[in-house]
Amino acid sequence: MTSAPASRRPLWPLAPWLAEPLAAHRGLYVQVGVAATLANLFALGTSFYSMTVYNSILPNNAIWSLIGLTIGMALILLFDFIVRMLRGYFVDAAGQAVDARVGAAIFDRLLDTPLARRGSSNGALAGLLREFETLRDFFSSATVTALVDGPFVFLFLAVIAAIAGPLALIPLAMVPVVLLAGWLVQPGMDRIAGQQVGTALSKQGVMVEAVSALETLRVSGAGQMLRRRWMAAVQSHADQALRSRLLMAVAVQVSASAQQIVYVGTIVAGVFLVAEGDLTSGALIAASILSGRCVAPLGQLAQLLTRLASTRASYERLDAFMSQPASVPPSVRRQPAGGIALSHVRFAYPGATRRVLDDFNLKIGVGEKVGLVGRIGSGKSTALRLALGLYPPDEGQVLIDGADIRHYAAEDIAAGIGAVLQDIVLFSGSVRDNITLGADIPDDEIIRAARITGVHDMLGGIPNGYDLVLADRGEGLSGGQRQALAITRALVRRPPILIMDEPTSAMDAGSEAALIASLRAEMAGRTLLLSTHRPAVLALVDRVVVVEAGRVVADGPREDMLKRLQRVA
Repeated sequence: MTSAPASRRPLWPLAPWLAEPLAAHRGLYVQVGVAATLANLFALGTSFYSMTVYNSILPNNAIWSLIGLTIGMALILLFDFIVRMLRGYFVDAAGQAVDARVGAAIFDRLLDTPLARRGSSNGALAGLLREFETLRDFFSSATVTALVDGPFVFLFLAVIAAIAGPLALIPLAMVPVVLLAGWLVQPGMDRIAGQQVGTALSKQGVMVEAVSALETLRVSGAGQMLRRRWMAAVQSHADQALRSRLLMAVAVQVSASAQQIVYVGTIVAGVFLVAEGDLTSGALIAASILSGRCVAPLGQLAQLLTRLASTRASYERLDAFMSQPASVPPSVRRQPAGGIALSHVRFAYPGATRRVLDDFNLKIGVGEKVGLVGRIGSGKSTALRLALGLYPPDEGQVLIDGADIRHYAAEDIAAGIGAVLQDIVLFSGSVRDNITLGADIPDDEIIRAARITGVHDMLGGIPNGYDLVLADRGEGLSGGQRQALAITRALVRRPPILIMDEPTSAMDAGSEAALIASLRAEMAGRTLLLSTHRPAVLALVDRVVVVEAGRVVADGPREDMLKRLQRVA
């Protein structure tokens, strides 16, 4: 996920995920173009006002004419202000709408991205999604204004030629100079921009890793290791940013110098033309004003060209992410009833060479309760992940009620299978939010599930109760309390299937015994698949399966298997 794209995709034509939202609001961008056109036409008023004052009003001392002309100019300035405000509003309105659609598309693709393609660094993935900010800035008002104002350079040149003749050659000579400066720095900017995105993602990855593991860093002494990684990423990113700014400064400063050269050159050449009687002083003033207006849009275009490199790099990475094959939703929605089967499954995690599951076979009937036991690393948790559809098998099939699990929509799996993973994740928000996950679930159903797991008794002495807002990732709760909340979350929808991975590993013996006693009645008629290292939890199952080296090596009734395991021990 953090590597550079294998092939460079041009910024134009845009990919559909970005082009379609922009096209959907093309009406607003047309209005922006109209407003920018009017603003540029109004800009001519200042030049003609100055030329009229110096050529006609000042020599004739025509005060009343000056007053009338000034009133007209004031109206032009008022309309110019209104038009510029409207232009800004149209751009912001279009940008807001595009932000919403593209942002939703990116987040939906994140949720739909198969875990096998997620990449190794959550921080780098989060940093990649932030590259959308670079795209959004590029398609903001500054870019639209530069693109719309650019063609008016030739209008201003034509007006200068009409009123001041050869003076139009001075700004015309500077046009290729400014554009050439912006074009020459592009190869270097492209190279640096690609490196910057990579180091920015590395820096983001280190920061997210450190923030999410502060306690471990404190007690393990790993802080210095991550600090070295952080400083290396910061130094590399700073060096690249410095080189990028220096290259950008070349184009920007050439543009700024060109504006000054054009103004001075227009004044100097105009003085000679005025002295020879070929130009009026008013026309000289008007030409000097318009000459600045000629080069100013070119400066904006030069800055736009320097930003184009970083935009292209961000676009390439985001497009590679958005172009990944997504899970295809099935045409038929179905609800799991309770049957689970893993047939000749072979599986290795992405990037790994060793298979975790190797010819793994397991069949569970509707309402059957099965427990997986085995050594650490034998493949128990991986089998549960495949049964939840989190990863597709490399070979073999994972079946739910006889149908391939890939034929089920993710929403149907989430609704029909209650999952308790080994690593408990709680979200920011209240206890109620972490139980319902935004679903509309009645309070009595929440309380019913919470009583089974002991969460209701845990909240009994807290004033806020279910509205208690948890700290980030549930900080402040014990491991057992987090597990109890996760089990409550899995039970609250009454799913026909429950899959649990080490559900009581962080609980004390008393809490574990109370939970098991409550779950026995709750699991009546439901399918249960769990993995555990704690013998007490096996009281919930009727059948025990022994897993070793990614295979099922023993399978039988609970009592028989427990006696066999005791003899082996």
